[in-house]
Amino acid sequence: MLGDGILKGMAETARNFFGSYVSKDRLTTVEYPEQRIPTAENARVFPFLLYDGADWEAGMRCVACQICEKECPPRCITIEKSKDKKPDFVGKSQFYPAVFDIDVSVCMSCQICVEVCPFDAIRMDNEFELSTTDRFGGLLWTKEKLARPNEHYLAIHPTEAAEVEARRAEEKAQAEAKKQQAAVTQ
Repeated sequence: MLGDGILKGMAETARNFFGSYVSKDRLTTVEYPEQRIPTAENARVFPFLLYDGADWEAGMRCVACQICEKECPPRCITIEKSKDKKPDFVGKSQFYPAVFDIDVSVCMSCQICVEVCPFDAIRMDNEFELSTTDRFGGLLWTKEKLARPNEHYLAIHPTEAAEVEARRAEEKAQAEAKKQQAAVTQ
């Protein structure tokens, strides 16, 4: 019959329209910003820097290796390495970034910086409401704005964070075992 598809489409639309008055599950419209759909665990928007402990400067995981800066396709990451070193989570002294900036207006959220980071220092956030009235000032994020505690990462990506934390704990245990074995041999 001619127009059979149109009639099926109209019936489906009517079923959804009238069904939305009966069942909340069929209601497809969310009145944003009063109502919000929870973001999925795998949602990734813009990168942030992880730090351990209470002090973001002392616990920064980034060692300024500049791999993320070199691999970034739009070249939105700028890193300047420090002159001195500080100990990392294992106790090995490492450089740290004196300057770590991300130009969010250029970032395409490709997550390549996260994939190439060997120190698990940079991760993707799920915060997407970033509108601002300042046209130029709010789009260049410095390391102060990028720094987020490890608890934030555990809250937004619990599955992925558990794997990372288990691997880091194993690395720390291996480093401690090497230190103890070196102390015993001496």
